Amino acid sequence: MMAGEGSLVFDVVGGKTAVASARARAPLKILAPKNHGSARWTFLSTFGGGLVDGDVIALDVKVRAGARALVGTQASTKVYRCPRGEVRQTLAAEVAERGLLVVVPDPLTPFAGARYEQRSTLRLARGASLAWADVVSCGRAARAERWAFSRYASRTRIFADGALLCDDGLVLDAAHRDLARAFGRFDAIATLFLVGPDLAEARASLLARPLAPRADVIFTATPLGEDGACARVAGTSTAGVTAFVRGALAELRASIGDDPFSRKW
Repeated sequence: MMAGEGSLVFDVVGGKTAVASARARAPLKILAPKNHGSARWTFLSTFGGGLVDGDVIALDVKVRAGARALVGTQASTKVYRCPRGEVRQTLAAEVAERGLLVVVPDPLTPFAGARYEQRSTLRLARGASLAWADVVSCGRAARAERWAFSRYASRTRIFADGALLCDDGLVLDAAHRDLARAFGRFDAIATLFLVGPDLAEARASLLARPLAPRADVIFTATPLGEDGACARVAGTSTAGVTAFVRGALAELRASIGDDPFSRKW
């Protein structure tokens, strides 16, 4: 059991986004490799390759005016069995005017008996943009642990120019229902938020995309205010859901310098 915390500040230096400040305490690690383009990419990791019962991770992110930042993870976040407590992660982010924050962690993989909670609060100034993707797999299906975790809970609150744009919650609790039966043929789900002027093309494409009810990946997309959209995605494989998210964010490649998924799937 460990409590890790970190902070990231992105700012514009010499016409490019730079990491102005980065701090992390174990088990959290922050990696900032070189990347293409004028945006700045960072990746989160944890010691031991996953999160164990009682771990708490808290991250604070600030994107200053005009900066473009990507926050991802080094690999899938594994949540191990929690016999006594739970794993908790929190994110607090502020994006200044004309700033862009792209949050694209690898899929969360909860093992059998895992209990996980995440809370995210994202505050966007007028003219700021946000791309947010949260993918959850069914767990280790190959080990007969399909939807065998005990509890997953998330709450995401997005504020735009000081006003609450979205307060989204999702709870999957094995005490309430048989999760494997409830999800049927689907092995992964995702939530996607696209907010702000930098996501206008991606948002229009997503909202215009035709539905295919019996496809391997299904989704529903709805507008959020005047310049936002939310999508719920379910797929028969984690790779399929990730590919859907990758396609939905394809229009961002020019803004962030490359495809953040290109070397992972």
